[in-house]
Amino acid sequence: MENQSQVIALPRLNEKAPAFDAVTTHGRKSLEDYKGKWLILFSHPADFTPVCTTEFMAFQARKPQFDALNCELLGLSIDSHHSHIAWELNIKEKFGVEIEFPIIADLDMKVATTYGMIHPGAADTSAVRATFIIDDKGVLRAMMYYPMSNGRSMDEFVRLVKAMQTSDEHGVATPEGWQPGDKVIVPPAATAEEAKARMASGEYECVDFYFCKKSI
Repeated sequence: MENQSQVIALPRLNEKAPAFDAVTTHGRKSLEDYKGKWLILFSHPADFTPVCTTEFMAFQARKPQFDALNCELLGLSIDSHHSHIAWELNIKEKFGVEIEFPIIADLDMKVATTYGMIHPGAADTSAVRATFIIDDKGVLRAMMYYPMSNGRSMDEFVRLVKAMQTSDEHGVATPEGWQPGDKVIVPPAATAEEAKARMASGEYECVDFYFCKKSI
């Protein structure tokens, strides 16, 4: 029988993101502090590790893009507050990059456990590379997990936030690899008459009644 302690509870998409209140390098932060803003909450296995260092510098490099999307960044690892500060200073000294977003010190693993960041098969006391995108209403919209050995693509997170915000604003879906300026997918027609009118209108690029794109 599977050991119950090994069962990982994961938050669920399109439900309220789990609340948290934690010590960070920018003081205490709670989910409520990000109300009205989008948030990328991401975990990393440990401070002073090479893959994590590249990820933090990449997040920092794209921070202006996230700022423009009303999206904040919040890191987390199961390291101490002082370890986070020392690592930030080291990145500044060795790479010339100043990390401007907060990092949660989750020594009690409370936030990591709530968000399903601890995977015993990967490591017992380290958070895996998990990324959660929470919208401006506090709803969890996307989550992605990566192995310990491989870094994430920050450009994909920028793209995904843009895509979800576009879907929210226009009531559409976005195709694979969508970038701003590309056509979007409109919901299927609700009736046969609507489908015929849509395909004859010239406003849409339709392959069939269920697959139509348009520009926005």
